[in-house]
Amino acid sequence: MNYKGVIIEESLANKDVLEVVKILVTKSESVIEKHKTPWLNQWTLHTVEVTEGKAEEIAEKISKSLDSQHGGSWYADFKNDKFHYVIFLNKAFKIDLSNPKYRDVMEYGVKLGIPWYQLDFSPEIEEWKR
Repeated sequence: MNYKGVIIEESLANKDVLEVVKILVTKSESVIEKHKTPWLNQWTLHTVEVTEGKAEEIAEKISKSLDSQHGGSWYADFKNDKFHYVIFLNKAFKIDLSNPKYRDVMEYGVKLGIPWYQLDFSPEIEEWKR
């Protein structure tokens, strides 16, 4: 089963990865203070589809393509009903959705400077709000 997820175009230092995924929908949103990216005026969000057989390869390509100039504080993710890839600069996590554990992923993202509320891919985010 193919994967679906979101890649923020402005998060990529190398945009070549957008040529190896299927872009389903693109939308833009204005950057606000909550986004914590004051060097940008907008985010371009691409909802993408990744074929199952290429998921590992594309996750690695994304991890090498993310912007490093701003502390590596970006991530991308895609999932199907079995696995969820959460990808940071030079590191990708593969979560087994039959027993999802996101705490290490969330802690890693927070260490990179990503606000915890932007790590909204995890059902465990409610624990972080407390």
